[in-house]
Order: sequence, then C-alpha cells, then structure tokens
Amino acid sequence: MKKSKILMFVGVLLLGSLFVLPLWNISLEAPQYPEAIGMNIHINKIADMNPSDIKNINIMNHYVGMKDIPEVLPEFKIFPYVIIAMMILGLIIAFKLNYKWYLAWFIVMCLLGTAGMYDFYLWEYDYGHTLRENAAIKFQNPDGTPLAYQPPLLGTKTILNFVAHSYPRSGAYLLFTGMLLSLIAFFQGKKGS
Repeated sequence: MKKSKILMFVGVLLLGSLFVLPLWNISLEAPQYPEAIGMNIHINKIADMNPSDIKNINIMNHYVGMKDIPEVLPEFKIFPYVIIAMMILGLIIAFKLNYKWYLAWFIVMCLLGTAGMYDFYLWEYDYGHTLRENAAIKFQNPDGTPLAYQPPLLGTKTILNFVAHSYPRSGAYLLFTGMLLSLIAFFQGKKGS
C-alpha cells in the first residue's frame, strides 16, 4: 500500500476520536471558585468539566439574565452524521481514488470546520447578548448599553470578575492532525506520481 494512502487512511480514522473526546472547552475562573468551572463541548453534547459545573453556571447566569446552557442543540443531531459521512467519503477516497482527491477532502473539511466555528461564534454571541429584561442584576457598559457576557471564541477574556477561557480539546487536536495528514498524503502522492 502506498504511503500516501496509509496517511490518508490514518487521517480519516482520527475523525472517529470526536465520538469519544471533547472538541472544545470553555472554563471560568473567579475568586469564589478556587477550582475553575466549565464545560466540555463534544460533537453531540455539552458535559460538565467537573461535577455540577453546568448547573452552577446556569445558576450564576440566571441572575444576570442569561439563558441556561441547553442540554440539546440542533447541531448535536447534525454533527455526528457529518463526521460519519466525511469518514466514509475519506475512506472511499483513500482506497478507490487518486491522491488529487485527498486535497479535495482536506478543502471540504476546512470549509466544514470554518462553518462549525462560525456556528459556534453565533451560539456564543446569542448566549452572551440575549438577556432577559427581568434579570435580578443588570450591568451596563460606560455608554449605558447592557453588558454582554459572550465568552471568547478562542482565547481568554475577562468578564466582570470572571476570566473566561475558550480553547480546543483533544478531539479538536486529533481532528486537525487528521486533516493535516490528508494534506501531507496529497503532497506525498503528488511526489510519488
């Protein structure tokens, strides 16, 4: 078996890690929480980083008028099927088609990843900006507009007395590795042809 096919095969299989490992993590640090609280985002669910973290976040968010973190999102039904479809397509490409298709698969994965990050941004924006009018505590910006509580898409951000962190987790790193392997497989196949 050609080296490029093996690289493509391994790259595609790494996508399977998304079914067991978290894709993303958002955590909050604050003086009242000596151990950070947060959530791990998988392709099919949001899970506590530590026991009862989501419950505690929802309780805090209630006071400033934020929505509860949902247990179910429409994306959680769609993403697993997209990953399975891309894995099947990737395996067909790895074994039945030539190396030029490896690049096409990589590009489609980049487009899907970009769409996923944009969707994540929209969810964070809505979550941090759509506040209930009857909130017990209301904070305002210097210009008088309501303070937004949107966590960062990627990185660290201070929100009141909290420091919010938003970073990829092991599932995302394996996804990126799989995509990189498909790109390497393309160049390896091109070199060998």
